[in-house]
This record gives sequence, C-alpha cells and structure tokens, in this order.
Amino acid sequence: MRSLKFIFSLILIIVSCSKYDETVDIVSKENIDDKPKEKNIIIASVNTNNVEIVDEPKIPGTLRFLQKDSTVFEGPIGIEIRGSSSQMFPKKSYGFETWDEENNDINVELLDFPKEEDWIFYAPYSDKSLIRNVLIYELSNDIDFYASKTKFVELYINNEYKGLYVFMEKIKRDKNRVNISKNKSEDISGGYILKIDKSTGDASNPKSQNEYNNFNSFRSNYNSLGTLDLNKGAKTHFLYEYPKSDDISEDQKSFIKKYINDFEDSLLSENFKDFDSGYSKWIDKESFINFFLLNEIAKNIDGYRLSTFITKDKGQKLKMGPIWDFNLAFGNANYCGGESPEGWVYLFNDICPGDTWQVPFWWKRFMEDPNWKKSIKDRWLELRKDKFSNQNILNKISNYNKYLIDNNSIKDNFNKWNILNKYIWPNYYIGVTYTDEITYLKDWINKRLIWMDSQINNF
Repeated sequence: MRSLKFIFSLILIIVSCSKYDETVDIVSKENIDDKPKEKNIIIASVNTNNVEIVDEPKIPGTLRFLQKDSTVFEGPIGIEIRGSSSQMFPKKSYGFETWDEENNDINVELLDFPKEEDWIFYAPYSDKSLIRNVLIYELSNDIDFYASKTKFVELYINNEYKGLYVFMEKIKRDKNRVNISKNKSEDISGGYILKIDKSTGDASNPKSQNEYNNFNSFRSNYNSLGTLDLNKGAKTHFLYEYPKSDDISEDQKSFIKKYINDFEDSLLSENFKDFDSGYSKWIDKESFINFFLLNEIAKNIDGYRLSTFITKDKGQKLKMGPIWDFNLAFGNANYCGGESPEGWVYLFNDICPGDTWQVPFWWKRFMEDPNWKKSIKDRWLELRKDKFSNQNILNKISNYNKYLIDNNSIKDNFNKWNILNKYIWPNYYIGVTYTDEITYLKDWINKRLIWMDSQINNF
C-alpha cells in the first residue's frame, strides 16, 4: 500500500512538472491562481529614509505591521543585518530593537508576542521549504521546551519587497523567553546563558574579536574525545551569552567555569552513572533529553556543536536549550551525512573528524549509561503517540504550505528570489518546484521517523 501511494505521488509530481516552462516553476499548477488574492499575512514595512542597513551598528528606522491594510503596530526601531554564514546570501536576516522617540530600548508587545525589545526578521533562503525553523520551534514549544515564537511576514524595506520572512523572538534572558534569574555582579550563583558556537565577535567592542579569548569565552578542560590532550580532537569553547562579555564579572566567570568543569569531571569519572555522585548531580536530565530528540528528529547537522545554548539558573542544575538555527536540518545539507534520513547526529565526529567544530564528548558518554538510554526510549515513545507522530508533523507542514500559498507568499517570494531548481549552498536536494521541496521534506521526515523508531526501540 505504501509503495502504491509513493508511485501515485511520483506520477502527480511528474505530470505537474511537465506542464511548466522555466518561467513558471514556483508551485504546482493546481495552486496557481491568476486572480489577485487578498493577503491575510502580516506585512512588515521598515523605513530607514533610504539609509543602508549594515551589520553594525543598528541604524534608526520606523516599523509598521499591517494586516489587510490596517496598521496593527507602528513605532521607531534600530535595525541591523544579523547572522554568520547566512550573510553570504543576498536575502539578509535582520535583528532589530524597538525604540522610543529618543532611540532608547523599550519593551513592546508585537503581534501578540510578550513585551520585549529584541526581535528578528529571519530570512529563509537556502531552506527553500521556507519552514524548517518554524516547524522545529513549534514542535519544541509543543513539548513544553521553550523555543522562539514565530510568525510568517512579508517584509518591505523602504518600499522594496524583500520576500517571505519569519518574525521571531531573539533568545535572551526574560521571564517570557529564557526564564532564569537576573544575574547581579555581587551574586555569582545565577543565572547564566552559555553558547557553543563560532566566535563572530562584536564590532562595537574591540575586546570581542572574531576569535575565542578570555574576554568572551572559556574552554573546556577536555577535548571532543573526552581526554585532556588538547592536541587531539577539537576544543570546545563556551561563549558568554548572559551576562554578556562586557558585563560578566571575574567571579561569575570562575563560578560558571567551575560548574562546567565539575560536570565534565563527573561525566568522565568511573561512577558517572551514579545518580547522586555522577553526571545526574549536575544536569537537568529532562532538558538534555528533549534537546537530544529535537536535534535528532531533524538530524540537525549543526546540532550540539554550533548554535547550542546552555543555561544555569540560581539553585538549579545545568539545562540544555533553547534550540536554535535548523535551516540546514531535515536533509538540507550535502555534507557529513546531513542528507541521509539515517544516522545519529551526536556521532558527527566519527563522520567528519576534520571539521573545526566538533560535538562535545558528553553525548557519546551519556549513551554508555543504560538509564540514559531508557529515559530516551521512554520519552520518545511518549512523544510518538501525538506530538512527534508522523501525522501531526506532516499536518503542520501542510498547514504552513496552505497558508503561504493562499496568501500568494510562495509565488511572490520566488519571483523575488529566483532560486528554485538552482543549487544554493549547501542544498542536497534541488527541487524544480516549491511543491517538490515540500514533497521531499515530508518524505525525508517519514523516513527519519521510521529509522529512529528502529534504533530507539532497541535501546
């Protein structure tokens, strides 16, 4: 029955693709409507008086959110280009702060998201499905593991259409985001946010260069192999995300570094499986397991080693998350096995041992503990009943797809950015149409879920 459905789907794709010339390759024919449609999607309009937006610093502007020609928000902002490797793309992502009339930061409720001042317009580009980050963040929030809230918007800058974007929360300490204690310099016990990532530096602060240093980070005592020989494996660096590098005190640095060191020492000790004296003494196991499953279900090729957040609150254990940056996940990377729906991401180092950024030894060591594997299995079986069921995930994709097509957002975006049927780094699959991209994504997820079932059921 499964094979018949696959053949039928393949026939539909071939038939639909055969009806197109090169200028009409946006969506399958049944989804194209030549009549103008009334857009229900939020329109985000940024006006900088034609001043160019740069990487640093933020420049002043005005933001308007409109829906069906009605203004739902208007106010001053400071805006800049954001991102690391994504800055190579012509479709830029932007970070912005809501400001008052004197250009001071001010907390504002935007599009029903809780009040804050830091926001993002994320630009899906190499992810031609346009939905990978939205999907995984929603799945994370569905299992009560906080991830940034998102909304699709169409972005205009100085009246120029920029395409389909995702408006989203920036990760930061806040009661409605990363809900940890406010860390005061005289109180070293918490809270903290650390990040395992590339060091991109801060152009406004000469001490924070595009490198790891004692100002912006600290290094693990162990290499990625879990040994003290730093000439082997790779070095793991922990960047200070909160408090920021220019705010964190030396005592606070010492406290959080010692906590990480003690955790890693316990994980490599002979009694690491012991609940009272082993690694369980130091970490919130539930958060680690949620983080593990989300990265694995998407086979996030950057998982564990880049864009990885870790928190430590006052009086609490170390927690993983929130998750971040899955645009190369779900089979969208053509290197280090990222395209295959099989294989564990936590074993990345075995596949690509020469990569500069390696997965910390933690995750391999956890797998040596039968209780850890049992916890993974129990959580997986629980989530597969509903939140991680094939049907639930595929329904989300279909709903995003319908919403964007109903608003002509797919057609407009790819008319602006003519990248369908073209290789954009690091695409593995290159669909002729948008429908091809969605079909590939759904098929990849089905295969991934089947593979994970086969592995975890044997834990």
